[in-house]
Amino acid sequence: MDDDIRFATQADAFLEKVLERLEREDPDEVDCDLAQGVLTIQFADGSKCVMNRQTAAHQIWLAHGATGWHFAPDAEGRWFNTKSRGELNDVLADILTTQLGRPFTL
Repeated sequence: MDDDIRFATQADAFLEKVLERLEREDPDEVDCDLAQGVLTIQFADGSKCVMNRQTAAHQIWLAHGATGWHFAPDAEGRWFNTKSRGELNDVLADILTTQLGRPFTL
């Protein structure tokens, strides 16, 4: 139980950090909403990117288009893809760079 609470706190802090960063962008280009561990990002073209906390698996799941990724935290609190070990910050920045048509960093 304590591990679940620790994980949820860590995941929620990451999602809130991403939300705070995205809220600095033009709302006509990217709109976002965070509720109950789910961050929904909607782009000007109507497409969406969804990140959500999966407490049972201790992962953050990311979906965009037909692609989905699962990320687990390492000992330093960074989130890595469970298959390729790519970092969540980099994957999300790539999605946002493509969708916004300009470089984007978290």
